Amino acid sequence: MGAPRPYQRVKQEYPELVAAYEELGRQCHEAGPLEEKSRELVKLGIAIGARLEGAVHAHTRLALEKGATPEELLHVAFLATTTVGFSTMMTARSWVEETLEKAAVKAAAR
Repeated sequence: MGAPRPYQRVKQEYPELVAAYEELGRQCHEAGPLEEKSRELVKLGIAIGARLEGAVHAHTRLALEKGATPEELLHVAFLATTTVGFSTMMTARSWVEETLEKAAVKAAAR
């Protein structure tokens, strides 16, 4: 699964702007010692804390692609409990589970 349709539309309409944004993201990812999987788990935690459903789905998917296990992803959601509250954690956990279910269906179809 690629980038969401709204992102693709903005990228098509404003290619230079999105290229600059993507380059900033690349530079941020490469600025420190964390490996790819850890970076995606951190980004997932940030997305959960910010209550950004689309970002939770995206970083769950990206973390899976970088080798994270479902157990690790669900642990990230649980870690949010004492920071953002139980109900936010439960909501974010449901978003993680939705993405895990889609990934399992996609893997089974291969």
